[in-house]
Amino acid sequence: MKYLLRLEELAQFLLILLVLVMKGAAWWVYPLLLLGPDIGMVGYLVGTRTGAFTYNLTHHKGIALLLMLIGLVVEMANMLANVQSGYFLAGLILYGHSALDRMLGFGLKFGDHFQHTHLGWIGGSRKTDN
Repeated sequence: MKYLLRLEELAQFLLILLVLVMKGAAWWVYPLLLLGPDIGMVGYLVGTRTGAFTYNLTHHKGIALLLMLIGLVVEMANMLANVQSGYFLAGLILYGHSALDRMLGFGLKFGDHFQHTHLGWIGGSRKTDN
């Protein structure tokens, strides 16, 4: 089942890449896709709970879909003025990055430890307190 889920995440990531290519995304979008949402890890400098919150905020697929929807609505409303919003692109980047992370085994974080994710413990072993 684990491999089936990883294949599903790979398919989502590849779909986002296809959409970016079809939209003619600039070169800088691709490195941003790979690393940009990881800015959410900065919250870990404050503490584990804050870090989990900021990380999850930049890696939640629901937020990515909401940004894409807002972008589509804004672009449709401004179609006559030929104005494009950055919301759709931001949503694509967040969604694609989240799919890539989950394909690699990195999930949304719990507030107790950086390695504790909704997919299990990163590295496969649970941290034990002495």
